[in-house]
Amino acid sequence: MTTLKLKLLFTDRKQIIEDITKVISINDLNIISMEVENKDHQTQVYTETRSSGNSPSPGKIIESLDQIPNLIAISRINSMPLEIREKRLKVILDSTSDGIIAIDKNQYITFINPVAKEMYGWDLPKLTGKKITDLPMENMDLLDCLNGKSFHNRKRNVITPKGRFQFFSAGIPIRDSTGVITDAIEIMRDMKQIKALVNEVTSPSQFTFSDIIGTSAPLMDAISFAQKIAVTASIVSIRGESGTGKEMFAKAIHTQSKRSGKFVAVNCAALPESLLESELFGYEKGTFTGAKQNGKQGLFEIADRGTLFLDEIADMPLGAQAKILRVIQEKSVRRIGGILEIPVDTRIITATSQPIEQMIQENKFREDLYYRINVLPIHIPPLKNRHQDIQALTDHFLSRIAKQLGSIPKKLSKDAMDKLVDHNWPGNVRELKNVIERGSIISDRDIIDANAILFGHEIEKRIRELRSSPPDLQSYSLKDKVGKFEKKVLESALTRYPSIRKSARALKISHTAMLNKIKKYGISIKDLPRAH
Repeated sequence: MTTLKLKLLFTDRKQIIEDITKVISINDLNIISMEVENKDHQTQVYTETRSSGNSPSPGKIIESLDQIPNLIAISRINSMPLEIREKRLKVILDSTSDGIIAIDKNQYITFINPVAKEMYGWDLPKLTGKKITDLPMENMDLLDCLNGKSFHNRKRNVITPKGRFQFFSAGIPIRDSTGVITDAIEIMRDMKQIKALVNEVTSPSQFTFSDIIGTSAPLMDAISFAQKIAVTASIVSIRGESGTGKEMFAKAIHTQSKRSGKFVAVNCAALPESLLESELFGYEKGTFTGAKQNGKQGLFEIADRGTLFLDEIADMPLGAQAKILRVIQEKSVRRIGGILEIPVDTRIITATSQPIEQMIQENKFREDLYYRINVLPIHIPPLKNRHQDIQALTDHFLSRIAKQLGSIPKKLSKDAMDKLVDHNWPGNVRELKNVIERGSIISDRDIIDANAILFGHEIEKRIRELRSSPPDLQSYSLKDKVGKFEKKVLESALTRYPSIRKSARALKISHTAMLNKIKKYGISIKDLPRAH
């Protein structure tokens, strides 16, 4: 018995399928499948048949079909359209990083990809067609989907011969056009992949312009200009007050530049001149006592084909400034104690919060270096000029704090937000971040009010108030006062977080230590209002 797959093209009319069926019946063929497509007044029919002992040759069968009226063309094919689509879908599902299992209404496996096999430890050559209840499986949640239920984010912990697999699982029922459940499917995602994705979102390996928070006009103007110049090789000079995010701009420029090398940053104000030069230019072996045996690459070499970010360049000593100017002009570096010129293709981005033009007048910064680095200046606006971004920045910081603690992000009251907007922000975005973190910790409620928003001068005022009003040492001992304070902190954490374990994690103590302290102070968990 042979299988014959054909493609027939007709001018559209009635009874085409009936005519084809008659020919197939006359030739004693069994129909395996038939697919019909109507388009542009034409009918395309795909047939797959299997011959019997009395069937004529394939050539005779084609001749019989060729006699059907309105037939335009007939040809043999290797695969049916549905077969091609199924193979294409199988390739996609087999190559995905998620595990996938599908079962029919009778609990038989209709599809399973290699990832799912590995996660469940089913090392069998063929699982399709087997009943899922016959396989070693601790949970049978997928069977509930056949009854119309679904599940999401079920945590699984499976021990297999190849090791331990932890993953989150979701299952849904599949219905036909009439709403009847015909299948169920389970999708599993490895917990390691989820953690990697979370880490990439919270601490991205590549910082881009889309990661810069805010939509105010001054900020968008700075971003727009930075995006235009990112692809060039010219030196960029970023100007802005401390805390405005100059290094973030530098990282975003490097990312968009598509340079293949690394992004390397150095704070020129944080290192003494001798150490700064050895960091920037490197040194040869035996140059000085304590030097590495084989010498050391400088940051210009490490950032070859990449970007070197010279933060606070205005604080760089004059001697180092002269050497930087030489590297810019010659496009090569000479290590300390060396004689060879090492060519480097390093894109330089500088940043400063200092009035560099005034420093030139005071002979504190080289004028020739200033003109070489000031080719493409970018001015980042201070937060006091972009108050409309405060809400977005606040939401971002609260969300990040919540992720670190495993809790729900807090909100700010209207009075608290008004207090933020009215502040002039001398410390810019960095100061806002610190204020929000402080307010989130101080506040015991889900809504942070204005009393929990404390600026630097308010903290100093609170300290002075405490100093001027010493506690009544006659009433309680220091041990008693510390105990009362510790009990209040514990109760606050237990109210704020949904479990003792998460409360302990937030207070940075062990679960056991938390339980001991609850017992010590006689705290009744059931009497406390709990977070959900």
